[in-house]
Amino acid sequence: MDEPTLVAAYRSVRAFTEQLCEPLEIEDYMLQAAVEASPPKWHLAHVSWFFETFLLKPFLPGYAVFHPQFDHLFNSYYEQTEAGFWPRPERGLISRPTVAEVYAYRHHVDDGMMRLLSDCPPEHQATVQARLEIGLNHEQQHQELLVTDIKYNLAYNPLRPAYRGDLPVAKVQDPVPLTFTAFEGGIQSFGAVEPGQQQGRSPAQRDRQAEQGSQAQRESQGAAQGFAYDNEFPRHQRLLEPFRLADRLVTNAEYQAFIDDGGYRHPGLWLSDGWAQIKTQGWQAPLYWEQLDGQWHETRLAGRRPLNPAEPVCHLSYFEADAYARWAGRRLPTEFEWEHAAAGRPVEGHFVDAGRFHPTPAGAGSLQQLFGDCWEWTSSAYLPYPRYRAVDGALGEYNGKFMSGQMVLRGGSCATSRNHARATYRNFFYPHERWQFKGIRLAEDQA
Repeated sequence: MDEPTLVAAYRSVRAFTEQLCEPLEIEDYMLQAAVEASPPKWHLAHVSWFFETFLLKPFLPGYAVFHPQFDHLFNSYYEQTEAGFWPRPERGLISRPTVAEVYAYRHHVDDGMMRLLSDCPPEHQATVQARLEIGLNHEQQHQELLVTDIKYNLAYNPLRPAYRGDLPVAKVQDPVPLTFTAFEGGIQSFGAVEPGQQQGRSPAQRDRQAEQGSQAQRESQGAAQGFAYDNEFPRHQRLLEPFRLADRLVTNAEYQAFIDDGGYRHPGLWLSDGWAQIKTQGWQAPLYWEQLDGQWHETRLAGRRPLNPAEPVCHLSYFEADAYARWAGRRLPTEFEWEHAAAGRPVEGHFVDAGRFHPTPAGAGSLQQLFGDCWEWTSSAYLPYPRYRAVDGALGEYNGKFMSGQMVLRGGSCATSRNHARATYRNFFYPHERWQFKGIRLAEDQA
């Protein structure tokens, strides 16, 4: 990308982060209602820390850091940086810097980035562009976390305040019938295509190129075909058995039938760790569901509303998704079945760009809601692809070190930016976590 394109992309992403915070009151910026839900103020500072640490300090001569201790306060989990990081459960205890100072920090970093992009030495341009792409995609991830953390923080309040009271709400309707699309399976290719490589090249050829590639090339993997994270590489082949995939997500009405049938009371439906969560956490319904006068309601970013039966059920743990699928006589798809179904299809759906901030009922047709609405739990553990290799240094901690104990989700959500979603994207969370927009798409073996 040329300089004007890079500058425009940077300004657009940074502006959208601040736009998401415009409805907040000053008191909202400090809230941390759960360990995993960071305060908005911390998100605003952390994404700026990323650009400062990985771009401005190493590549902009004479750059003056805004505050020397921000390197410690706003690092998330990077062990290979010198300053270490503040404990995640205590991010809500950082009352200073003030919100105004955090915005000043953002603008200081923005000024530095404009100088770097306008006068980057030729020998650093490839690495700077690669890290800028990572930084922008990193900020888009935190935009989604901002939305879901704000939702969790506000929903914790017994007043159930709305993030925005003017958000559109879908009309109440009956769900479209559940149908399935069949796939024959066979040997299929998965993962993003490495830059400069053709899909037909052998694994040995790809290995040789990976070993010969520079650090800058490895940091910018996927740039030629569109950005992709290192956990989406390398492209490889797997055997799929014939399967069928549901044409839409599971709805609130369908999940309510599971509840009404005693789904949360039957241990035979649950994985052992999931049943332990029910006993220790008292789960009886998805996060944000509550009964008022005998009717189910849910808290959303528009405030508390009666449950819409046709909307996709969301804010489920992996354990709940797995138990529902078992109750329904089906299963969750593997991440490879999902990617095979989504490959080559347009990235269309309900994203954060639409400004709804909530999943929307599916229309009729095959394979609806593959992108947007809800992240879709798969039955695949989050593990490296064959021949995966993380980049060197602190940036290598971005994905690889989390490949343990987590499950893969696919597709994006109503809090994801449209230009951040793709068929090869691998999101991942611990199986008990529920505060993201996570839903269910059923699969079954094809006889």
